[in-house]
Amino acid sequence: MILFKPSASKVGESGIAIITVILIVALASSVAAFMAWQQQIWIRQVENLRDQAQAQAISRAAIDWARAILADDARNNNVDYLGEKWATVLAPIPVENGQVTGSITDQQGLFNLNNVVRNGAVSPPDLAIFKRLLNQLKLSTDLANAVVDWIDLNSDVTSPGGAEDMDYLALDIPYRSANQNLTDLNDLLRIKGFDRGIVDRLSPFVTVLPEPTQVNVNTAPAEVLLALFEDLSSEDVKALVNKRKSEHYVNQADFRAQLPATKVGQINDNIFSVSSRYFMVTSLANFGRAQAGYKALLMRQGDVWPAVVWKKTN
Repeated sequence: MILFKPSASKVGESGIAIITVILIVALASSVAAFMAWQQQIWIRQVENLRDQAQAQAISRAAIDWARAILADDARNNNVDYLGEKWATVLAPIPVENGQVTGSITDQQGLFNLNNVVRNGAVSPPDLAIFKRLLNQLKLSTDLANAVVDWIDLNSDVTSPGGAEDMDYLALDIPYRSANQNLTDLNDLLRIKGFDRGIVDRLSPFVTVLPEPTQVNVNTAPAEVLLALFEDLSSEDVKALVNKRKSEHYVNQADFRAQLPATKVGQINDNIFSVSSRYFMVTSLANFGRAQAGYKALLMRQGDVWPAVVWKKTN
């Protein structure tokens, strides 16, 4: 009996063929796995973009909610105080696959830094208020002079602590004094003497508004009131703040009635009010894996929807 015995060359060819097939299958499997992985990444990216768009839309809607609240408030009364609906922080509201929250704060309860310069020139009464506030916060009062020089239209350096073009042009990265109103609190970081720590220290008590404003005594912190009224003691201000917790001030005369008799005549009606036009809205929305927040400065005019002065991501 004769048995067939394959030659060594044919055995080698079969082995090579099998190995080739295995390599092709492995390569095809790798390509398929890579494509599946790429598709999964693409799907995740699409989902993230969708969630981000939804979060942004919801966060912007919260600003319109605030505008409606403030317009409704103006229709009901002409006084603004911390017991009103607008002053309540919006608790997280569930939305499909997420939630949204927001808050409204009265910007006229704070000292408007742009008040220190009026009609292009320094306003001594407002500058004095700002210096008293700085002193309370244990910050150098020279900072107030630097702010004046940054905003005013002349090139005269206000001493001590002021700075004009020549000071800023001498820096490693030179620039000029703005000679215009501040538009954001972070503008302070470009002014001589200011740093992030100082700006953060000031931020609970100051604001930047596009026009001169009075301080709303119904919403102002005690530190701002103490700086505003030079002749009032800390005990006087504490009593004023405690009084408004139970009953807000309905007009300037009502506020004056709460002052010590010896100090009533020393209060200037031009620097305070019991109502406000400017409000800051902060909104934050979470949707799926995305989060989006906005901050907007609103200006209220009568009982119509407030105008958006500016809006930016938060």
